[in-house]
Order: sequence, then structure tokens, then C-alpha cells
Amino acid sequence: MSEPPARKLIIAIDGPAGAGKSTIASRLARKLGYANLESGAMYRALALRAILTDTSFDDEDTLVNLARNSRIQLEPAATANRVLLNGQDVTQRIRETDVTEGASRVSVHPEVRAWMVARQQEMGANGGVVMEGRDIGTKVFPNADVKIFLDADPVVREQRRMQQQNLRGAAAEASAAEIRQRDQRDRTRATSPLVPATDALILDSSSMSEDQVLERVEEVVREKLKI
Repeated sequence: MSEPPARKLIIAIDGPAGAGKSTIASRLARKLGYANLESGAMYRALALRAILTDTSFDDEDTLVNLARNSRIQLEPAATANRVLLNGQDVTQRIRETDVTEGASRVSVHPEVRAWMVARQQEMGANGGVVMEGRDIGTKVFPNADVKIFLDADPVVREQRRMQQQNLRGAAAEASAAEIRQRDQRDRTRATSPLVPATDALILDSSSMSEDQVLERVEEVVREKLKI
């Protein structure tokens, strides 16, 4: 008699900018054979749509209509997701500074977040997903099987981002300032502020390597799969 297939989990990884969520989520999803749902990429795609249509990041009603009339797709690729906006590959474009800034600003609107949360819940409803963002364990999937809150000292996060993007001088200073501004917006917004879920494992990666963080998260997942 064959064994039943292993239950597929919903895994939520939250944390501030530069904490390493995207890298850990991507690697973990590949190891488990799960889908990697990057919520931030969805907000970035909407911010890009706003830029392309000359829509103000502060115009909540128009942003919601833009979201409803946009097709945002995340397609698994070898190292990370490909992001498609209305059929066009915008994977690289959404990582640029103007879109990064825009994503942080559009994400503060309650109606925008409500629309995004509904889409994200649809995408992960059947399990077998690693979803990362800032409110996955608190708002999107409050009943997720595994909840990780990945954090690091702000200075460490700024240094990692500079190294990752090979930034120096004024560009490095601008990147550090952008992380601090995003932290402030994320932690103080009225809707779904950045806070750890009460039942999340909080991992401070300030003095941990990427491999060490991944190993610790995998331990938690293995324990959950035994239940």
C-alpha cells in the first residue's frame, strides 16, 4: 500500500527591506518543489503600471482600478520568478529605484492592499507555497503552517543591499536612506503594519550567513511536516 502524498504547507516569510526574505523564500521553494509567491513583486508591478499611466501614487481609487484592470503574473524561473505585467516581462524593470519607491507608496493604501491580499490568498489557497512579504503571516495567511519573521540590524541590511547592488558613494547613501524610509512607512502604516505574527519564529540574521538562515528555516519546516 503506497503512502499518501506529503501534505503541502503554506509557509509565510515576513520582514523588513533588506532582511533577505526574497533569497531565502526562493531557495526554500526550490528545495521543497513549492511555488514562490513574492508579494512585493505584485506591488512593484502595480507601481510600474502607475508610472506608465502617469497615475499618482497617492490616488487610491485610480490605483485600485489599475490593479483590477492589470494582469500580474509570477512565473517560476531557474533562480527567481519572472514577473509579467499584461503579458510583458518586467522582471528587471520593477527592481529599479523609481519602482521600488513607488511600490512602498502604493502599498500604504487600504483598498490596494485588500485587492492584493485577495489575489494572494487565491494563489496560495491550495498550499505548496512559500510566500514572502510584510503581512503574510498576519494578514494574508494568518493560519499559515509555518511563519518566519526574518529581521536584521538596519545597518547590516543597508550594507547587504549596497553589496548586492554594488553601490558606492551617493548611490549607496540613497539606497540606505530608501531602506530607512521604507522601514518607517511599513512599520507605521494604518493597514497591516510590519509586525511579527504572534506565533512567528523571529530570526535575526544580522550575524548569520544565508545558508545558516536557510538551514534554520528548513528545520522548522521539517518539524511541521512530521505532524
